[in-house]
Amino acid sequence: MTLAKALNRALHDEMSHDERVVVFGEDVGRLGGVFRVTDGLAARFGDQRCFDTPVAESAILGMAIGMALYGLRPVVEMQFDAFAYPAFEQLASHLAKMRNRTRGAVSLPVVVRVPYGGGVGGVEHHSDSSEAYAAHTPGLHVLTPGTVEDAYGMLRAAVRGADPVVFFEPKRLYWSVADRALPAEVAPVGRALIRRAGTHATLVAYGPTVPIALAAAELGTAEGYDLEVIDLRSLVPFDEQTVHESVRRTGRAIVVHEASGFAGFGAEVVARICEECFHHLEAPVRRVTGFDIPYPPPRLERFHLPSVDRVLDAVSSLWRDQ
Repeated sequence: MTLAKALNRALHDEMSHDERVVVFGEDVGRLGGVFRVTDGLAARFGDQRCFDTPVAESAILGMAIGMALYGLRPVVEMQFDAFAYPAFEQLASHLAKMRNRTRGAVSLPVVVRVPYGGGVGGVEHHSDSSEAYAAHTPGLHVLTPGTVEDAYGMLRAAVRGADPVVFFEPKRLYWSVADRALPAEVAPVGRALIRRAGTHATLVAYGPTVPIALAAAELGTAEGYDLEVIDLRSLVPFDEQTVHESVRRTGRAIVVHEASGFAGFGAEVVARICEECFHHLEAPVRRVTGFDIPYPPPRLERFHLPSVDRVLDAVSSLWRDQ
């Protein structure tokens, strides 16, 4: 079961469970989506519940908001991360604000699926990591799975929830594979998970950097490092307790994400660690991120993206620079 297939299965199961669930976006019907996440849904449920839209992201999300107001549960796809920017006004001004604007009387159970991040040789506008924009907008839940199992369980939970969710799907993990059956349930939304226990330092990752952090932790054993890896899973709500408890045990922390470092989501994580764990820290908190540049062309992206070597270099700096 690949991550893409797990997402497809989650959509299929939720559409079977609730006839109010509708799926739409650019090329999600007959084609089954650029990454085939919606493959077969139009044939199974008909073109009233899974259908293609014009190339107009603002209209896609605006229509989803209207449909949710009338009782449906839309799941929309923004074909690529940077394609979603034209819909940001709908996202920030309406989707995120409706519950507050109506004093809780109106909820908008809309899921906005966003394939995001690099590592697939995509050109400009096809490889952005825009999670900080959504996380900075109160009223939205922001989720990103790092495993096949979480992709299935978290998407089902997102579709069933009462609040709007921006669901960031790491596109370079679409073809990652799990060799066991999908779980009926996963850890609740809003809870981070320790993917690997360790004692020397905490690696905090999410989405596409979870496998990078795990690989770095495994290789780090040869250099004498015992590294703990936390998968945030949910950026909003943010599980401070799991992160803080880990850092208090290890005394050192590194945050890893693909987005540019300046004002990236990792800056928020670092700030919270420093506020709550300052007296437990043995060294400054480090970040391993993309560089503060527009996304580079495909031949250069390997230099831009966090790598195992960059993570291990940051780990060694926790002791070297003291």
